[in-house]
Amino acid sequence: MPRLHLGAWADSAVDFLQRHLSWLFDAVSAVVTGLYDGIDAVLSAPAPLLFAGILAVAAWWLRGLFAGLLAFAGLALVDAVALWDEAMSTLSLVLVATLVTLLFALPLGIWASRSDRVSAALRPVLDFMQTMPAMVYLIPGIIFFGVGVVPGIIATIIFSLPPGVRMTELGIRQVDAELVEAAEAFGTAPRDLLRRVQLPLALPTIMAGVNQVIMLGLSMVVIAGMVGGGGLGGAVYRAIGSVDIGLGFEAGLSIVILAMYLDRMTGALGRQVSPLGRRAQAAARSALSGGARLWSHRPQPAYAVTAAVVLALVAGGLNTFGGSGAPAAATGAENVGKGRKVSIGYIPWDEGIASTFLWKELLERRGFEVDARQLELGALFTGLASGQVDFQTDAWLPVTQAQYWEKYGNKLDDLGSWYGPTSLELAVPSYMKDVKTLDDLKGKGARFKGRIIGIEPSAGAMSVLKNKVLGEYGLDGEYQVVDGSTPGMLAELERAYAKKEPVVTVLWSPHWAYSSYELTKLADPKGVWGQGDGIHTLARKGFTADEPEVAAWLKSFKLTEAQLTGLEAQIQDTGKGKEQQAVRAWLKDHPEVAALA
Repeated sequence: MPRLHLGAWADSAVDFLQRHLSWLFDAVSAVVTGLYDGIDAVLSAPAPLLFAGILAVAAWWLRGLFAGLLAFAGLALVDAVALWDEAMSTLSLVLVATLVTLLFALPLGIWASRSDRVSAALRPVLDFMQTMPAMVYLIPGIIFFGVGVVPGIIATIIFSLPPGVRMTELGIRQVDAELVEAAEAFGTAPRDLLRRVQLPLALPTIMAGVNQVIMLGLSMVVIAGMVGGGGLGGAVYRAIGSVDIGLGFEAGLSIVILAMYLDRMTGALGRQVSPLGRRAQAAARSALSGGARLWSHRPQPAYAVTAAVVLALVAGGLNTFGGSGAPAAATGAENVGKGRKVSIGYIPWDEGIASTFLWKELLERRGFEVDARQLELGALFTGLASGQVDFQTDAWLPVTQAQYWEKYGNKLDDLGSWYGPTSLELAVPSYMKDVKTLDDLKGKGARFKGRIIGIEPSAGAMSVLKNKVLGEYGLDGEYQVVDGSTPGMLAELERAYAKKEPVVTVLWSPHWAYSSYELTKLADPKGVWGQGDGIHTLARKGFTADEPEVAAWLKSFKLTEAQLTGLEAQIQDTGKGKEQQAVRAWLKDHPEVAALA
């Protein structure tokens, strides 16, 4: 059967849309960003515990005193693990996605309930939208909208739209046909029939659909974090990238708390707005005993609103609006940045983390407000090309990341190499005495379980390994390259090394692993890995004109191998999540680097 080039057609379609509808994508991005920023500003304004109290009052009103206390305890726990700002960002993302989704889902569901043809036409479209892997939506999302919250919100809308449409249609179709006929017999107009009969009776099912939309939105937050969406999803993504079990558990628990709160509140709200639900609640309350009645006590709406207003006024009176505040900026001659914002993108490779947080510290000392974003490599280059990221410090050129430079090079400025030459290689522990070169791997696949432990699949080293090295050395059928992450590869190396087990991993020089373990770089007699790269700093077009001083500092920046590996080791020793603290300690011993900027 002839090969169908569906992927090429999809690429052409995306290129066409990008060329001719960029104005539309910019407008959508501006609207979504405005909604998100507005909601996030409102949610982040009060002090965490006071806003937790307001949300607890809402839970008390909707579900009872016990639910209110549990809500406050859960939200206080989120604040206690220092993830409140991320939680509010996630809540903002979910609320924006839910609002936009319902704007489309409710009318479509109503239309489908009134027309069998529309229902039949929508069904395969909704099936496609819900069964397509959600991460696939990020690819055109990044191209059309760049990195940040917008592609995450758009992907969430597409993924969560089907249950909203389906549950709305189902709820209206399930309304008793005899009631509908009776209303029509009394001369009720179609619009009034929908508004006064069908929608009120369908509300429980519709609210169940709203609940599903919210839950699916929360399930997307980690995926949104991969493209710079921030929030709890960004925290989970950082934890995955650094194999930080503690941060992953805390962020995951915070997502669970948000999910449980929103799930219970939307369920209770569905019963509250439904006439049948209110009757059922009244009957249940009348049957409760004294103790149970206390815990299920719900205040009158006026009292609940009053309590929420009082808490909000207390927040204002304590001057808690405006967040926790920014760290003190540089003053006097050192205040070159004067609070201007600079964004740095990075991927979780050790030299990238080290150089990124080094520059974050150096620029903040000179009055800049720095946003360091962890991204996938493809998203990072896309963000640079679209101008949403100012610069990155870990581009391996001209060989390793050549595919990205070919695609985006005309939209980027190369500020030069600050380290080199580098090398890519496969490495094994030195106790593997009979494996010294890539040729020595042939015929020994069973000893290594047929695996080569890789890093991020988007990394240039992985592309060279799969497309060139394996084939050139006849290892294609014998070994499988395991896609993963740099921290995952290092964790597997540490586990195997401790047990003296055979393991072969993707590595590069410079890397602190060579000073922590006794490893053998497998020689490449055929030169397939290519010549060593330089580690370059790449900036968006126009960054040099916008920030000439910063660009000049970046162009003059250099590190020796001893300096770079020392900084990497300092970060490893200080611990995960304390990168900037490690940089500050390292700079005390290297004032010559601090003087560069």
